[in-house]
Amino acid sequence: MTPKTIVGGLVLAVLGFVCFFNLSWAAENSCYQCQTISPDFLDKISNEFTLVKIVSLAAVDAVNPCTLAVLGLMLMSVLTYNPTRKRNILLAGLAFVFSVFVMYLLYGLVIVESFQLLSSLKTVQFWLYKAVALGAIILGCLKIRAFFRAKAVCPVDSRIGRIVLKITCPRGAFLVGALVTVFLLPCTIGPYIICGGILCELGILKSLPWLLFYNLIFVLPMLAVVLIIYFGFGKVEDVTSWQARNIKYLHLAAGLVITLLGMAMLSGVL
Repeated sequence: MTPKTIVGGLVLAVLGFVCFFNLSWAAENSCYQCQTISPDFLDKISNEFTLVKIVSLAAVDAVNPCTLAVLGLMLMSVLTYNPTRKRNILLAGLAFVFSVFVMYLLYGLVIVESFQLLSSLKTVQFWLYKAVALGAIILGCLKIRAFFRAKAVCPVDSRIGRIVLKITCPRGAFLVGALVTVFLLPCTIGPYIICGGILCELGILKSLPWLLFYNLIFVLPMLAVVLIIYFGFGKVEDVTSWQARNIKYLHLAAGLVITLLGMAMLSGVL
């Protein structure tokens, strides 16, 4: 994937946002003029806006150099230990991805519950949403700054690296996945906190499907890496080198998207 392709995709995403907002605004305005806004219509619009926000944040979070770097290192370790058994690559990779999915889901439930406790205060609800929007803008600007400073790639901590290099089986891969979500949480938690602030109004039960959907998007790049290597479409070294070359462009795209999202939330469009 070239930088031109990434930028082109970003442009299409922005155009999609604009078209979606215009269509939704026009439909709502039409209903307002005829004074026949139904609860079902408002719920539908709310769900569509929530979908836009969750997909945007999850896609930004999925551009995660820290977790992808650990995954690549672990797959290299498994492959080096027994290069003739490619099945171990698939099982270890799936165990790692599933562990990250489960742990991240638990974190999401805690975040939503924490925000829900804060939002239970009537005077805090309005300012809490604005604070979440402002946080999205700041996070987006930091990602854009990382592009210009060429610091998008997250190096693997030496302590974690030593543990990962000892992994030779799916059970160990599962434990490493859980370990990664603990030690690398500061590298990934930003968009997830914003997501929790958005979902807190729904409550735990109604937030759960959204969190499952968010985490599915979050682990898709990791799952894609595992399948690419298992089916022989690329080597571990090729995947990690591609990440090193292009991750800053992905961060630029992610930074622009999350900044636009935060501005839309702050201005009341979303």
